[in-house]
Amino acid sequence: MSLIKFQISYHTNFGQEIYVCGSIPELGNLDETGALKLTCEGEVWSAETESKTTGQIEYYYFLKEQGKTIRKEWGSHRRLQVEKSKMFFVQDLWKNKPYHGYLYSSAFTESIFFHEKANSTLSYFPNSILLNVICPFVKKGQKLVVSGEIDQLGNWALNKAKPLDYVGNGEWQILLNAKSLPNEFYYKFVIVDEDTHQSIHWEDGGNRILSTQKAKNQNSVWVEMGLQFHYNYFLFKGTGTAIPVFSLRSESSFGIGDFLDLKKMIDWAALTHQQLIQMLPINDTITTQTWRDSYPYSAISCYALHPIYLGLSAFPLKDQSKMNAFLEEARKLNKLADLDYEKVLSLKKRYTEHLFEQEKDEILSSTAYQVFYEKNRFWLFSYAAYCYLRDKLGTARFTDWGEFAVYNEQKLQQLIEEDPEAKIVTDFYAFTQYLLDKQLGEVQVYAHGKGVALKGDIPIGINRDSIDAWTTGYLFNMDTQTGAPPDDFSFFGQNWGFPTYNWCAMEQEGYAWWKNRFCKMADYFDAYRIDHILGFFRIWEIPMHSVQGLLGYFSPALPYWPEELNLAGIPFDEERMTKPFIHEAFLPEIFGEYTPEVTAEYLEVSGWQRFNLKKEYDTQRKIQHFFGGKADVKNLKIRDGLYALCNEVLFVRDRMNHNLFHPRITAQHSYSYRYLDDNVKSAFNRLYDDFYYRRHNYFWREQAMRKLPQLISSTPMLVCGEDLGMVPDSVHSVMNELQILSLEIQRMPKDPNVSFSDLHSLPYLSVATTSTHDMSPIRLWWKENKEITQKYYNEILNHEGEAPDECSPELCRQIIQQHLNSSAMWVILPWQDWISLSGELSRKDPAEERINVPANPEHYWRYRMHISLDDLLKKSEFNATIKLMVER
Repeated sequence: MSLIKFQISYHTNFGQEIYVCGSIPELGNLDETGALKLTCEGEVWSAETESKTTGQIEYYYFLKEQGKTIRKEWGSHRRLQVEKSKMFFVQDLWKNKPYHGYLYSSAFTESIFFHEKANSTLSYFPNSILLNVICPFVKKGQKLVVSGEIDQLGNWALNKAKPLDYVGNGEWQILLNAKSLPNEFYYKFVIVDEDTHQSIHWEDGGNRILSTQKAKNQNSVWVEMGLQFHYNYFLFKGTGTAIPVFSLRSESSFGIGDFLDLKKMIDWAALTHQQLIQMLPINDTITTQTWRDSYPYSAISCYALHPIYLGLSAFPLKDQSKMNAFLEEARKLNKLADLDYEKVLSLKKRYTEHLFEQEKDEILSSTAYQVFYEKNRFWLFSYAAYCYLRDKLGTARFTDWGEFAVYNEQKLQQLIEEDPEAKIVTDFYAFTQYLLDKQLGEVQVYAHGKGVALKGDIPIGINRDSIDAWTTGYLFNMDTQTGAPPDDFSFFGQNWGFPTYNWCAMEQEGYAWWKNRFCKMADYFDAYRIDHILGFFRIWEIPMHSVQGLLGYFSPALPYWPEELNLAGIPFDEERMTKPFIHEAFLPEIFGEYTPEVTAEYLEVSGWQRFNLKKEYDTQRKIQHFFGGKADVKNLKIRDGLYALCNEVLFVRDRMNHNLFHPRITAQHSYSYRYLDDNVKSAFNRLYDDFYYRRHNYFWREQAMRKLPQLISSTPMLVCGEDLGMVPDSVHSVMNELQILSLEIQRMPKDPNVSFSDLHSLPYLSVATTSTHDMSPIRLWWKENKEITQKYYNEILNHEGEAPDECSPELCRQIIQQHLNSSAMWVILPWQDWISLSGELSRKDPAEERINVPANPEHYWRYRMHISLDDLLKKSEFNATIKLMVER
């Protein structure tokens, strides 16, 4: 039996109580209903318990008020090794979330600042003092020591200081023999170089005092738990490269970048002293088996990896003639400047089918495969069944699958058991996922060994025909579509076509779908980027009848009643303001010479000089269908003009309550607005500004805080958010409070009053970059707008005279060095911008470096590096240049 006495100082209000909950029966077995209540004297809370347990226990403190838990300690549970027949006096400090919370993410603990854990078993002295220190600041090649004024701690000589053992999650500990120590002495913790023992940083503040009397009772252990290492001005500065996996190129590639190529990319990052590689989504997107599936943000599963990324060179075929034929086909595809998605997909599918025939008996019967399948069955069974039905029925639209249109696991299990073909095909897809999982897991281990973190990407949407929609359709609003309001990328907004989330249903399930998704990401990644984090505050919801994004509205939102609009000075006329306003006077501005044909064929008279769209053309979706396949200049002009007429409204009706109305985004650019009188225009502008910039600030903050804290705490990964576009004021405060790193792009300032962000004033908790996959790389951007380039050349780069037509390697170097010197924690640059430092290595035509054009929903994602990673690793002078810039 051991006796454990807990003590913690904490200021509480009247009626509040503190409990300790732990992994032993006496502390509730980590169930708060059985937790131990502490008693209070002033602000010191204490409790004691006897325990029969021997070994390590976990515990934490929490605060209750009126029977409800209102606060818990931040971070991982405390860990204490207990031993029978000993008394443990545990002095604790309440664990708040530190400013440097990012250092506890797996990006640091498992990679960048990784340390081997010491043996967790302690051999206590008859009288022991255990010091447990929270110090996440110790980098690779460094260690934590304790130095003091006594001989046992080296008399302040660091080469004689005592090293602490690393126990995980940024914590260190040391066991001292109290019998050999004086009753009281001064000491301090120090971060030192592992080899030279030279000081890296003495902890801030005065010397600590350690009193040892309480540990000198027989068989007692005095525990100072959770001591905070003081390092007030610690700053980490990290650099990385952003590149899609499909864009990688190596001599062993099969026409596309794959997971094996990531190892060479990791080698390059380590060689140039970078700490992170950022990727686009890598989930399976196969619906049509055409180039349209190249869109990485339209996954059919938020769990399954894309089969196209399997590194086949690791799995040679035994049939040498087949192997040679595949290698020859791969060599031809690998020489292409850009990705030929359809041919590569076909090649890899055929190769993997041969590999399955060769290896299935051994792999499917292996213990490793069985463990993988059982762990992932909750998504893997439905994924394999979906792929079988998609292939057999020739469509991914599950609504066309007859008896299987509604997901029924029992019926599908019966199908697989009775149909040999179904069994073979589903085994094939599960086999492929096993190989992908194994290979990417090995890549992560390889990256950790090099001190490089892997950063993934979580798309905000799901494919309408995805497995998630098929199996859990109630979690999504399938009668809507999502996108983004107008921004610098698109005047008409963006329509991604994804269904929106049914947050009420997700909340009722404790956001299990999201948590499972994040946890699966953590199998492979140390950090992640939340694509369009604004969607957790509110999403841009677009009616199904729209093609463009202008008739969307924020959801959830606080739209207006007609009475509110009237009181605001807008005489609300539903017919005039919610249906397309079409006046004959402005039709020639839209249709030009085709105006007579348009009025005769597509419009009908509704009043004096006014028209309505005929019923068969009264939505953008109907218009799109009618003009499908008509790509000549005339038809495209008429089609786009009719789209524009559909947008000629001032208010959009709410989907859930038809008596409420949203002001149409950018309505001031419409003819409908132009035809209002000046007083109504002024009233509309006031209401518009209030609606989009003030009305929802607290409301949207509340929406995000109901979701994000639970989701980001479900894994230890480092969290970054893509917060570009029309950003509500509440976004910054939420991201800052939750320590979610923001995205900062100099040419897309968040201050509307400036043309370019001040790189020295960026928030520390941010990622600075020169461009993203949705933007033009540096050299292409330089050529797009002479006026903007000139201003940047003179005001930001501080050069006099006229800006050159081309962005030279010297100018690129200055731009990149400015970013590296910014105040942001991370600088993660697209690979195309790193390569711009070399006139010899960069592509001649910068237009060929663009990855995506977001205004084009039919964009073909096919960009690849134009030199191989094998050659890049040999470019010693270029790599030395980047290394030097990073080190500066």
